[in-house]
Amino acid sequence: MYSGVLKKMLTENLNPIGYYIQLENGFINLNQCLEKNVSIKWTSSICLNCKYEKELFRQGYCKSCFFELPQTADWVMKPELSQAHLNIEYRDLEYEKKIQLQPHYIYLADTSHLKVGVTRKTQVPYRWIDQGANQIIILLEVSNRYLAGIGELKLKKIFSDKTNWRKMLTNENDPVDLKEAYKIGIENLPSDLKDYVRLEKPEIINLKYPVNKYPEKVNSLKLEKEVRYKGKLTGIKGQYLIFEDQSVFNVRSNEGKVVEIEIN
Repeated sequence: MYSGVLKKMLTENLNPIGYYIQLENGFINLNQCLEKNVSIKWTSSICLNCKYEKELFRQGYCKSCFFELPQTADWVMKPELSQAHLNIEYRDLEYEKKIQLQPHYIYLADTSHLKVGVTRKTQVPYRWIDQGANQIIILLEVSNRYLAGIGELKLKKIFSDKTNWRKMLTNENDPVDLKEAYKIGIENLPSDLKDYVRLEKPEIINLKYPVNKYPEKVNSLKLEKEVRYKGKLTGIKGQYLIFEDQSVFNVRSNEGKVVEIEIN
C-alpha cells in the first residue's frame, strides 16, 4: 500500500504520456496500472504550505495560505495583471520576477474545442499535458508574462480560454483546423506584439494519452462524499484518472489530501 499527501501527477513526454504519483513511501507508475484495480482512501488533509492538518480551501492550501502565497495571486490566472516588469510588487516581488520575467508562449490548443492559452516556455509540454490537449500550435514567444497576458486578452474575444473537462474526458472534441486558427490568431494580435511572431513555419504538436477506453459520460469522484473508492483504471488524461465505471478522479483538485492507494 502506498500512502502520503497527494500532489498533482508528474508527467513525462512519451508516446503515450507517462504518468506518475509520488507519495511518502513509494512512486507509482500509473501507466503500468492500466486495467488493474485501484483503491483510493482519504484519511485526512494537510495544507501544502503550512503543513498543518486543516480544511483545504483551494489548490491544496488552507484559506489563510491561499490568500497570502504569491503562487496563488490573481496574476497567475490573469497574466495581464502581471507587474514585475514595472518593479511593482503584488505579494512577493522576488518570486514574481522569477516567474513573470521569463519567456512565455501564447498558443492555441485542441482540448475539448479550440482554446487560447499562455504558458511559460519552461512549462512546455507539461502545461498542455495537464490540460489534456490533443494538439497545440504556438502563436508567438514573448519576453514576459504581462505581454503574453495582453495578447491572450485580445484573442479571448475570438477564441475560448476554457476547457470543457467533460468533453475532454469523453474525447468528443469539436473539429479543429489549427493551421487556419493560427492565421486568424496572428491577424488579430495587438500590433505591438506582431514582431514577436515566430518566423519559422508553425509546427503542430501532437500528444497521445494512455487511455484504453474513454467514458461515454463522466461521473466526478469526490472523496468528501465517498471516502474510499475502488475501480478498474482504464485511462489517464490531463490530471484525471479514468475508471471502467465512468468515474473520473481529478488528482490536481485533490492535492493536499492524505490518501492510501492500493493497486491489485
